[in-house]
Amino acid sequence: MKILVVDDSRVMRQIVIRTLRQSGHGGHDIVEAENGREGLEAVQRETPDLVLSDWNMPEMSGIDFLTALRASGGTVPFGFVTSEGSPAMRAQAEAAGAAFLIAKPFTPESFDETLGAVLGAHP
Repeated sequence: MKILVVDDSRVMRQIVIRTLRQSGHGGHDIVEAENGREGLEAVQRETPDLVLSDWNMPEMSGIDFLTALRASGGTVPFGFVTSEGSPAMRAQAEAAGAAFLIAKPFTPESFDETLGAVLGAHP
């Protein structure tokens, strides 16, 4: 399985990847992108099985990335890992086709609980 991690912060991408390992999801191939535009290109190039994206990024935000992905017919499971998780953002994410939104701070346990359901549904 291949997971695309999209965040403008290299440190945050590394934290997400480390948390994937700590939550028992470390055996997957990981691909990284720095913003939504690069993420969109990476989805087409790498055909990941899951996308984990930040919300606030330069050039193309995570929600714009998801909207463009769905508009182009992309159906890859997509979730947000972001610093904000207001009810309005969660509703917007769900309406755009996101499978989940994990708000920071997160734990390996919260990752496993959320990703286990998504990865189990898409082996």
